[in-house]
Amino acid sequence: MAFRGKVALITGGGSGMGQICAWRLADLGAEVALIDVNEAGMARTAAGRSNIHPFHCDVTDLDRVKEVVSAVQDTWGPIDRVTHAAAIMPTSPILDDDPARMKQVMRINYEGTVNIVMSTVPDMVERRSGDFICFGSVAGHALAPHFGAYCASKSAVNSLVEVMIMENQDSGVRFHLTCPPMVNTPLIRQAQETSNPRSVQQGFDRNIVADPNKIVDLVEKALEKGVTIGYPSPMAKGLYGMRRLAPKFLWKVILRSENSAQA
Repeated sequence: MAFRGKVALITGGGSGMGQICAWRLADLGAEVALIDVNEAGMARTAAGRSNIHPFHCDVTDLDRVKEVVSAVQDTWGPIDRVTHAAAIMPTSPILDDDPARMKQVMRINYEGTVNIVMSTVPDMVERRSGDFICFGSVAGHALAPHFGAYCASKSAVNSLVEVMIMENQDSGVRFHLTCPPMVNTPLIRQAQETSNPRSVQQGFDRNIVADPNKIVDLVEKALEKGVTIGYPSPMAKGLYGMRRLAPKFLWKVILRSENSAQA
């Protein structure tokens, strides 16, 4: 594993890849602080590991984020790694969606990222040390029906973090923006429980939904190699490549699949 520090902060640590990252870092002996609104999930993550510490925190609340970061630093010392995995992914055709919910997706996914970045990265840059891992998404590039709000939020996240990485290339901080495809976590179950897009159904039918443990493995390898922006899995690389080189063809494939399912 690429981590060599003592203190880690993980958002979205109550489930999914945030939970996996927390377990791995804790098993290495790190003090791991969790940020989430899912208290039951954080309790499961922390069960049996005295060095995992849950903090109830909504990432859209900048004052609370700063309060938690200060508490972690005062208790265990400087934060050596931040893993930002908090996100939501309800789905709907855009014109059927609730504007309030669409704005909530942007607040949590994008504004939450802004709050975590601004509360942690300046200290790392000042110390010229630390890891900052952000879970963006290939959905910020390769768009799909029903995912309008989510794609918009992840496009914003991808752009923000990429610019930050370029602005701080010589800072001494190891950055990694990972843009995975569909991953088998509770996040994708949000999509199934809302509009259940055909692309999600086909992902499971074709067994192409990524294993979260394998994605975390690839993130660690990329960080160790100094890769700042990664597309873990052939699926993510393929979607990103098609969006750049043949966007009309990609849309044709996606829409044909969606329309055939409704026929």
